[in-house]
Amino acid sequence: MAQIMRGMKAMRFRGREWTGAGVKVAIVDSGVDAMDPRLAGVSVSGWNIKLNATGHAMIGPDWADLNGHGTDVAASVLAVAPDVELVSVRIMDGTLRTTADLMAAGIETAFRNGARIINLSMGTPNMGKALLLRDTIALARESGAVVLAAAHPRGERAYPADLPETLGVASHPDCGHGRLFYFDPRRFSGAEWGTLTDKFLARGYLERAGNSADYIGSEIATAHVAGVVACLAQAMSGSSPERLIDALKGRSLRPMPELGYA
Repeated sequence: MAQIMRGMKAMRFRGREWTGAGVKVAIVDSGVDAMDPRLAGVSVSGWNIKLNATGHAMIGPDWADLNGHGTDVAASVLAVAPDVELVSVRIMDGTLRTTADLMAAGIETAFRNGARIINLSMGTPNMGKALLLRDTIALARESGAVVLAAAHPRGERAYPADLPETLGVASHPDCGHGRLFYFDPRRFSGAEWGTLTDKFLARGYLERAGNSADYIGSEIATAHVAGVVACLAQAMSGSSPERLIDALKGRSLRPMPELGYA
C-alpha cells in the first residue's frame, strides 16, 4: 500500500507529472532504514564514513540508520519525488553528532558515486571549516550535482547552508503545503534579512500516519526542496546545476515580509 500511495504523488512541471525517476539522491545523515514502510519498493544503497586517528576518511558498507533522523529525511524526499534512487551516506552517530570534515567527506562520496542531488540536514557555525566545505561543494557542482543544506533554525550562521554554492533552505510554521519562497538578494538585502537572503523557504512538517504532521523545521524543508529539485532533474535531463537552480527559483513565490522568520 505504501508503494501505491507514493506512486500517486508527483510534481507537475511543463505540463507533465514528474516523480524523480532515474535521479540519484544522496541523504548525508544518520543513515537510512530500508525496511521502513515509507521506503517500500525504493532502491537504497550507501556507505558509512568515519575518520581515523590521522583524520583520513574510512568508508564502510554499513549505512543503516542509527537514529531515525535520516529515514525521516528520506521519506520527506520521497513524498515529493517517489521514484528517486536513494543513496545513504551515514556520517552521524546515534546522537546525531558529526563534524565538518565528515560533511565534506560525505558530499564527496555522494557526488563521486553519481548522486545528482545531495541533501544535508545539518551545518556548522565554524567559519574555519567553511572553505573546506565550499571547495568540496564546488567540486560537486562541477560534477553536475546540486547540494542542499538546512539553514540554522534561529537564523544564525551555518555552513554549508550560508555558502553561495549551496541551496540553503529555511522554514516557518506558517509556510503552507506545497509553497516555496525564494529570498532574492536583489529584493531582500543581507543587511536587512540576514541569513534568509538568497535562501529558499519551504514547509518544514514531517507527515505522520493518520494525516497528522509534526513541525520539524528547516531539516524537513530541505528534504522537501531536494525532492522538487530531483523532479526538475528528471524533467530537464542533462541540465547543469545552474539551470536546475534557475528553474527552482522560477517555481518559487515572492515572500511577504509579514510572514516573519522563527
